[in-house]
Amino acid sequence: MLVLSGIAVVVLGFALRANPLLVVVVAALVTGLTAGMHPGAVVAMLGHAFVANRFIAVAWLVLPVIGLLERGGIRERARILIGRLRAATPGRVLILYLALRQISATLGLVALGGHVQMVRPLIAPMAEAAAERQAPLDAETRDRVRAYAASADNVGVFFGEDVFVAIGSILLIKGFLEQNGIVVAPIRLSVWAIPTALIAFAVHATRLWLFDRRLKARSKA
Repeated sequence: MLVLSGIAVVVLGFALRANPLLVVVVAALVTGLTAGMHPGAVVAMLGHAFVANRFIAVAWLVLPVIGLLERGGIRERARILIGRLRAATPGRVLILYLALRQISATLGLVALGGHVQMVRPLIAPMAEAAAERQAPLDAETRDRVRAYAASADNVGVFFGEDVFVAIGSILLIKGFLEQNGIVVAPIRLSVWAIPTALIAFAVHATRLWLFDRRLKARSKA
């Protein structure tokens, strides 16, 4: 059970709002030491993981581009665009994005969306503009629209990526099953992820549709 003390370090570190990188490194060291590993071996594993996954840092190059686009008025342009579409409602905008996000994730294109790249600069402003066409938004309703925009991204990528056979989650499940004596091909895991993805889409699309109805009822009141 001492090996799980690394989890406690992560929870405590984030609760104290400590530097995330420092928290993760300390948690890794605590986990390795409690597992009986030599300190040098733990450091070597951390270095190997960093080198093997250094391509992840490429995503940070997107942030300056997003910042320049926001400074250039991309959020305002998104609002203007959606404001011209009479049939646009927050629910319809977010259901469309949910579908696009899930389809792209099933093809392995999980980096096409995201909170930083898409939700904050484009999707949330578009949903807010669609909601404002029905009635003025108070602070609570505006936050709820933004939360639904973020949830559409989360649900789409989380349940869509498992349909792609070469995604990390599928390989993780395959490795875990093999450790417990269950040999299964990754393609079979992907096939069985399809019903889950469809159900997740239906459930969340229904939530967005009900949210639309509540906004319409509020605008008529």
